[in-house]
Amino acid sequence: MQHALSTHIIANHRLTTVWLERIWDAGIPAVEIFCARQHLDYTNRAQIAELYHFFRDSELRLHSLHAPLYTDEVWGRSGPNAVLSITEIVKKRRVAVVDELKRALEIAERIPFRYFIQHIGTAGEEFDEHKVEAAFTCLEEISLFARQRGVEVLLENIPNGFSSAERLEYFLHQTHLDLGYCFDLGHAHMNEGIDAAFEIMQARIRSTHVHDNNGTVDAHLVPFHPEGSIDWRRAMRLLSSRPEQYPLLLELREREPDPHPLEEVCRTFEQLENLIDDERTESAEDNH
Repeated sequence: MQHALSTHIIANHRLTTVWLERIWDAGIPAVEIFCARQHLDYTNRAQIAELYHFFRDSELRLHSLHAPLYTDEVWGRSGPNAVLSITEIVKKRRVAVVDELKRALEIAERIPFRYFIQHIGTAGEEFDEHKVEAAFTCLEEISLFARQRGVEVLLENIPNGFSSAERLEYFLHQTHLDLGYCFDLGHAHMNEGIDAAFEIMQARIRSTHVHDNNGTVDAHLVPFHPEGSIDWRRAMRLLSSRPEQYPLLLELREREPDPHPLEEVCRTFEQLENLIDDERTESAEDNH
């Protein structure tokens, strides 16, 4: 499977070309950039220009951009007005959210990328039919704006009342929006389970977020972490059933101090690929 890495692993640092060069030098061909203001300030022309020149001259591919979740540089801790949610019912605030998401999408006018990863609501938010209508209004406008720039909006399954696999299918059925999915294994593990979520989402999956947790806390641990509880052999059996449809994209939380995070990333890719190889070997032996 194709490999990709989310810059979420360094999201508390300003994204520079030095980091991107390290990712490429580690043998990782594609990245997803996480839009957090302290990491990527999509309104900062100097930072965008620096990244534009890098990607123009580099073989590293920008696979996707993760939509911003907050307007501040401290993960929303500056107050509730910093939260960007497309389930916002108040029209004035909803318009402001859409405008902010469009600013992030404008990156595609300089640096092409294929997918824009979008949440419906915030972590733990409860389901509300009125908010479904708000999300539809936002996504209709955002997806049109994205398509005009060659970008496809993907909905991510997250732990809340709107974004289990079943709820996402319900949302697309009700709204008739033709959108794909970013399948987050860690979040599925916290919701209905990876097998059940994959069964529902598989036809629309266009990208992934691969990370581990204990089924309760969204820790974004590296796969095979001792505190994680995902059955990675089973998970890779599912993912490898459609290997050309999406990449294996690690979305890990930054751990301090970790002077060599990319070495662990590369080891993890190798371990996951070995599980696929083992499955193929066992299947071949069973057929003889």
